[in-house]
Amino acid sequence: MLFAGAAGLAAATALPVAAHTAAASQGAQAGQGGQAGQGARVVQPAIDTTAQWGARPPDGTISLVRRRPAALVVHHTVSANTSDFSRAQAHSHARWVQALHQDDNGWVDTGYNFVVSRGGYLTEGRHRSLETLLGGTEFVLGAHTSGANDFAIGISNEGAYHDGAVPPAAQWASLVRLCAYAAAQYAIPATEIYGHKDFGNTLCPGVFHDMLPQLRDEVAAALG
Repeated sequence: MLFAGAAGLAAATALPVAAHTAAASQGAQAGQGGQAGQGARVVQPAIDTTAQWGARPPDGTISLVRRRPAALVVHHTVSANTSDFSRAQAHSHARWVQALHQDDNGWVDTGYNFVVSRGGYLTEGRHRSLETLLGGTEFVLGAHTSGANDFAIGISNEGAYHDGAVPPAAQWASLVRLCAYAAAQYAIPATEIYGHKDFGNTLCPGVFHDMLPQLRDEVAAALG
């Protein structure tokens, strides 16, 4: 979800937090000095940078977590389910999310690390998220999931997926590709892909939560 006070983001009771905080520490230790997981097996998807979509500068310091993340958390942005699947729309949506997070929520930058448009275009969310993903040894501290930001990457999907809405095929395919690449780069098992509602009282990510078993299976297949 987008608002800190909406659907329990700020007040969320983190359910799997203790286990995953420990997993993050173990993963960091296991990854010391190693190569970035299975990155060589998974093709890097095209991700438009903050510069490419015209992001504003951050309103403060972008913080890095000096270890690999242990999980991926899926969200939806609760924006309109547009039929405009263009790259221009993906960029416009990325700017909308950033403005909402900076101006309304008072955050330093976009809360998510990455966003998947309904047309399947991938955009970098918080500044430096792509740089650190490519490096595979650390990640940007986001503001997407209360209690999980320091061990998880936040990936959001353009649109609102309550009331039976279904993600377009292009969006789903790009979500799978991005999750597979992030999992490979950071040596995250496909089983460690979650939805926002796994960590608190929220409806986010809507139908994507019901589709998590399929997402995990497709990411696992991509990892080989």
